[in-house]
This record gives sequence, C-alpha cells and structure tokens, in this order.
Amino acid sequence: MSVATTTARRTNSKDGHEGIPAVGTRVRALREAAGLSLRDLAEQSGVSAPMLSQVERGETSPTLAVAARIAAGLELSLSQLLRLDEQGHVVVLRSGQRRKRRRGGHRVEELTPPLPGQRADVSRHRLDPGAATGGPDDPPIHEPGSRETAVVLEGTATLVVDGESHELRAGDSVTFDADLAHHFENSGDEPAELLAVVSAGLRRS
Repeated sequence: MSVATTTARRTNSKDGHEGIPAVGTRVRALREAAGLSLRDLAEQSGVSAPMLSQVERGETSPTLAVAARIAAGLELSLSQLLRLDEQGHVVVLRSGQRRKRRRGGHRVEELTPPLPGQRADVSRHRLDPGAATGGPDDPPIHEPGSRETAVVLEGTATLVVDGESHELRAGDSVTFDADLAHHFENSGDEPAELLAVVSAGLRRS
C-alpha cells in the first residue's frame, strides 16, 4: 500500500488531529490474542485504559501518535498494526521481526505473528541449566480449554503438570491441557530447547 493510499484512509478525530478509522476491532483482537488485559496494554503502551476502551469500541479514532504507542505496546510496528505489511493470505515473519523476551534463564521466541482470530501460537523456548518456565515473573497464561504440544529439540527437560512430573529427552513430544498449572524445568547440565504449540479454547472431550 502506498503512502498516498495510507494518508487517504486517515480521518479527523474529535480533537481535530488526524485519526485512523476502523482500527478498534483489530486492536482488541490483537490484545486478546496476546493475553493482555486493557490495564496490561495501558501499562505497556502509555495509553490510558479508558482511551483504549473507546478505541476498541469504535467510539474514537486514535491519532497516528496514539496508534503508534498502541502498536509499540503490542510489540508491533505501526504498519503491522494497520495491516500495511500484510500481503493477501500469507504473512511472512522474518527472523529479525520475531518477538523475543527473556526472564532469567528462560528465553522465548514467538514464531507466529499476533493475527486477529488466530487460534494457535508457536514458540521456541531455551532453558539454561537449572532454569524453569512458569515462575512468579514468567507465568504461563493460557485460556480455559487450551492444549499444548511441546517437542524437545535438544537437551532434556521435565514437564510438571498438575503436580505430576514427566521426563523428556531430545526428540520426545508431549501434549497436555495447558490450562492446568504447569512448567518446564531443566535439571541437566546442558541447555534445553523446546518447540511449543498452544491451541486456544479447545473443549475437552
């Protein structure tokens, strides 16, 4: 999409500044896909929760500056928030564009883009020796009915789910109900790497 086309889509908001129409539904879908509350996004973006709520309900159009802050809070660029980077039905996520975070000895790399309506997320996890997921500052947040499949790519890891431990070696995979209390831990001497796929909102049979 050209800059001229992008400019043509802007409208004036109530305060007289340039605004962007019809972005509220996308903001809400992206926020929910990321497992964020309005308060969480407000803290990460610097945009107040009441303003975010108005944007999501379509009661106001954010200015470009506000939209950029919302995008940053969602760990996206402004063009990604506005779908300017999307081509047809295929979204390519380059290696350098992946969302990454680290908490202690647990490193996470998100392999899927936060698209509205997406029901599964793929991520790669690397655990240093002695490290674990799911600590007080690294909680696994999965909605009721979620299911997770993890594959150990290298090293060894222990899955503790609902109080029961399961030892996993390189090449092993495991599927479990991800809305139960769970975490992975590495009690070995070498780093462990896992690939995890979380499917949201599946009903248990």
